[in-house]
Amino acid sequence: MSTFKAIVVDKADSGQVVRLTDFDEKDLMDGNVTVAVEYSTLNYKDGLALTGKSPVVRRFPMIAGIDFAGTVESSTHPAWKAGDKVILNGWGLGETHLGAYAHKARVKGDWLVRLPAGISARDAMAIGTAGYTAMLSVMAIERAGIVPARGSVVVTGAAGGVGSVAIALLAKLGYTVVAATGRPAEADYLKGLGAAEIIERKELTGTPRPLAKERWAGGIDAVGSTTLANVLSMTRYGGAVAACGLAGGMDLPTSVAPFILRGVSLIGIDSVMCPLPLRQEAWRRLATDLDRGKIAAMTSEIGLADVIAAGARIIAGEVRGRIVVKIR
Repeated sequence: MSTFKAIVVDKADSGQVVRLTDFDEKDLMDGNVTVAVEYSTLNYKDGLALTGKSPVVRRFPMIAGIDFAGTVESSTHPAWKAGDKVILNGWGLGETHLGAYAHKARVKGDWLVRLPAGISARDAMAIGTAGYTAMLSVMAIERAGIVPARGSVVVTGAAGGVGSVAIALLAKLGYTVVAATGRPAEADYLKGLGAAEIIERKELTGTPRPLAKERWAGGIDAVGSTTLANVLSMTRYGGAVAACGLAGGMDLPTSVAPFILRGVSLIGIDSVMCPLPLRQEAWRRLATDLDRGKIAAMTSEIGLADVIAAGARIIAGEVRGRIVVKIR
């Protein structure tokens, strides 16, 4: 056994303590696959865990990080062998199971997805859980019949990780994208991703009406609360909205009016416990439906030593696009 670097979240009398420290491999949790982690990423949920702004971490001490890409070191699981390239998103990683911000992870083989051909470990984490969630959201509105010919699709939290990837995906698939952002200075960035129209967040933060003027056929919402309520009230008859985030809050101050008077569908997106076949389909689609050049343009890279500070910045709304964490 050996020690390696890890970002560990622990409890103290003064509250939560987060530090980059040495971790002993013998203290890894049970699992039938050990992975040499190569890259992780910084998602909004990671920021919540690192700052303690939300009770993401459910056991202590905890290695933070909710997703990784790497190479199998050893396995007793029948699907995996040493040398396989794998991805893991969710399943309680960084919450109840020791996570990704470490040189090694020991996990259940049933949690892993094979790295698609043509995608490197770094590419996969440039996409990360944010991009995987965006793909699940796109797939959900497609299943609800929201095709490009139906009309525009609004994306809230547009300059964030989920929003940025959602815009790039929707634009490549032929949708007209309306990007809602609280950072109007990012208009050129959002248009570069494929947004056809930029609206300011304040258009969606007023007191929601039961029904407002119909504006879009569908939406992907990473904000929740009043923003989601307004998006629903402005969705056209028979439209659908995928809800995948809570940056604005967990409440939803809406009425039944959009659902029973316009037939609007609200679709919940869960990336953590999502069944394996849907995960595999999402990653297959990400390998083919996402403009890799746009992902490169929205991505920056940091090392493990930079993660704690970056977690505070993402919660403060100071991060746009994607941050890849180089583990080794």
